[in-house]
Amino acid sequence: MPDTPASATPSNSTGRGPGTVIVALYAVLALAATGRSVLQITEYFSRAPLAYVLSAVAAAIYLVAAFALATGRRTLATAACTVELVGVLAVGLASYAAAEHFPDKTVWSHFGSGYGYVPLVLPVIGLWWLRRTTTPPRT
Repeated sequence: MPDTPASATPSNSTGRGPGTVIVALYAVLALAATGRSVLQITEYFSRAPLAYVLSAVAAAIYLVAAFALATGRRTLATAACTVELVGVLAVGLASYAAAEHFPDKTVWSHFGSGYGYVPLVLPVIGLWWLRRTTTPPRT
């Protein structure tokens, strides 16, 4: 079944109703992660290149998720939320297991603690919202 277009009925659209808040949270995280990663990459790259590049990747994923949710592109939104969840879990665990590679906070380090754990919770909410707004198959 193809993705639901942005012109879907309000009850089935991922970017309407409570979905607007989810899209806004993704957009804010995209801006915050982009700003922090640009600063860290331009000023401190040699200190923790992997951590800072992963933070920039997270920012890109947030942009994709915001766009996909806002426009009803369910497959892309599901992929972005899933990659984000896996990323924040993997980087969160790595930031404790190999702390020397994560000397500064990044968006996903320590499971997003520097961002109030929103990076850990938001993909779960995004996936829940996508499931909740899925249209039933036509008969």
